[in-house]
Amino acid sequence: MQLRPSLPADLTVITAIYAHHVQHGTGTFELEAPDEAEMARRHADVTGKGLPWLVAEDKGTVLGYAYANHFRPRRAYRFCLEDSIYLAPAVQGRGVGRLLLAELMARCEALGARQMLAVIGDAANAGSIGVHRTLGFEHTGVLKASGWKFGRWLDVVLMQKALGPGASSDPADRDAAGGT
Repeated sequence: MQLRPSLPADLTVITAIYAHHVQHGTGTFELEAPDEAEMARRHADVTGKGLPWLVAEDKGTVLGYAYANHFRPRRAYRFCLEDSIYLAPAVQGRGVGRLLLAELMARCEALGARQMLAVIGDAANAGSIGVHRTLGFEHTGVLKASGWKFGRWLDVVLMQKALGPGASSDPADRDAAGGT
């Protein structure tokens, strides 16, 4: 298996993976799966900011993807990124998400990001909570009953990990993580 930057050619599989999670999962609060054109727009937005969007690939098959984007658009948040990870159902629980997240964190740190946030849909999302905990994320809060999907209220779990020196020093003068 290899981890690599995503390419426009990966968008068909990325769209299908995400559609599965929208239609069957509670990790995303989207109710309607976006089409490939919308996923291409999102991909272009992230990569256009110089932020990573990675795929895990094995023998030519995309198994999952992960990307980072700004937590909020205000310039003061430019060193704080939020991760997103989605896997093909057949590879969930096999360590692919952990590998993607570790590589994503390394690339974001290299860009100068100082904090990474996980905004995890559904407090019962043990897989996502577990992979983040394994990689050093700490629980920072819960937004109770903040989403309504599949006929029930869902919480959002917030987790956070410092990257590099975190908040122990001023960031470099460069806008390492893009920022608007």
